[in-house]
Amino acid sequence: MTETSTSAADGPGDAASPFRNRLAFDLDVDICVVGAGVAGLTVAREAARLGASVAVLEGRHVGWNASGHNLGTVMPGFGVPVSDLIERVGLDDARELWALAKEGVDYVRATATEDLIPGIATSEGALEVSNVDAGETLIRRLQTLAEDFATEVEGWQVDRVRSVLGTGRYFHGIHYPKAFQLDGRKYVHGLAALATRMGARIFEDTPVVSIDFSGIRKRIVTPSARLRASHIVLAGNVHLGAPLKRLSETLLPVWRYAALTEPLGERLAEIISFHGSVTDSDGIDHFRLVDGDRLLWSSPETTWEARPGRFGAAVRRRIATVFPQLGKVPIADVFGGAVGVTVHGMPQIGQLRRGLWVASGFGRQGLNTSAMAGQLIARSILWGDDRWRLFSPFELVWAGGTTGRVAGHVIGLWARGASSAAGMLARHREGARAKERVREARLAEANFKAGTRGPAPRHPPPGAVRPAPPPAAQEGAEPDPVASQESEGIPGGPM
Repeated sequence: MTETSTSAADGPGDAASPFRNRLAFDLDVDICVVGAGVAGLTVAREAARLGASVAVLEGRHVGWNASGHNLGTVMPGFGVPVSDLIERVGLDDARELWALAKEGVDYVRATATEDLIPGIATSEGALEVSNVDAGETLIRRLQTLAEDFATEVEGWQVDRVRSVLGTGRYFHGIHYPKAFQLDGRKYVHGLAALATRMGARIFEDTPVVSIDFSGIRKRIVTPSARLRASHIVLAGNVHLGAPLKRLSETLLPVWRYAALTEPLGERLAEIISFHGSVTDSDGIDHFRLVDGDRLLWSSPETTWEARPGRFGAAVRRRIATVFPQLGKVPIADVFGGAVGVTVHGMPQIGQLRRGLWVASGFGRQGLNTSAMAGQLIARSILWGDDRWRLFSPFELVWAGGTTGRVAGHVIGLWARGASSAAGMLARHREGARAKERVREARLAEANFKAGTRGPAPRHPPPGAVRPAPPPAAQEGAEPDPVASQESEGIPGGPM
């Protein structure tokens, strides 16, 4: 989903695109990339920079799907919790994988500059907020990220989160100060321009009809020409088509829809003063400010493609639910794109057979991971970098076909419902605690005015040390006098 009003309003293909030529003649290259998204274009740019001849075949046009329709958040890590990553591959390999993901962030930051891509419009910071009161979990995650994975993070208490997000729905948060946002469509088109500047050739409207993987030189057939290459990189996500159906079926297609509001004026800044992107810990809502007074919000998901316009009302309702002060905001545009989600949640990166490479399955956190994959595969082909083997434990697994889509949709609905219920319960408990504090404060005030201490609390506060019982009276000893409540409160009582 795009980031600015201009990008969001643009059509799926810009008329000024310099890549409007299809492959109409036979061609021999070192590397053929199938798919002109961020991953494929990064492979093309880096391989061409290292001296290889590169052709990119795109069945539609540059950045037409998820790469050109995202919220543009670039942050370290993958689409699975870091604890799951450690459990799957162990701490040492998890650290190496995380370091690769951070390299992807660094690559995008170095590329997304005004000098290389004018008008890229970056903003700093990302905030992950919790729908429930999860302070202890937050501390554990902060320790893991900061100490074990050398990631700069900050823990935000509830008050700080709510000081920048005017809603009571969120509790604690994790702030990534080195994360950033950019205009997704401008980035993918800028990346294509940089790749062609390095010598890569991009052919749009050129679907792959068939591929012969045998032999040293692989053969690719398109509707109007043939191409031969020593290496083929499959970077087409869920739209690789019939020749690569078995690979496409290892991905569950998930369509994510977003809406861009009309300008909302100064009231938006009064309610949301955080200028980075915000996502909740359950992955339901993802939003950020655009152009100072517009809100870009992604929420609904489906496992079937639908007309984006159908989801405008759903996004409007969701915004009103989280920020009721905004009311029914006017929607300027609604758009969506499909991501490929693997069964294990990690991207598919590596060599399937000699000369055949895959870079797909980046899920909902794709900008840093797809950039990392493109850079890693180009170096693997031309330099022999074998770090792609770190992804070997995440094998290709069939995603279940139609049954998988149905199950994914049901699980998604259940997860959203469970998150909503947990959030409601957390807010109810918070409200109950607040009412109890108010009641105790009023009781204390009433007791003070009446000159009494009031009854002792029924339960000691958490962590309080219980007073030790008085020593037993010795036989024959005179007991100490015990002052009554009245004598303590009334002048002239026993001393």
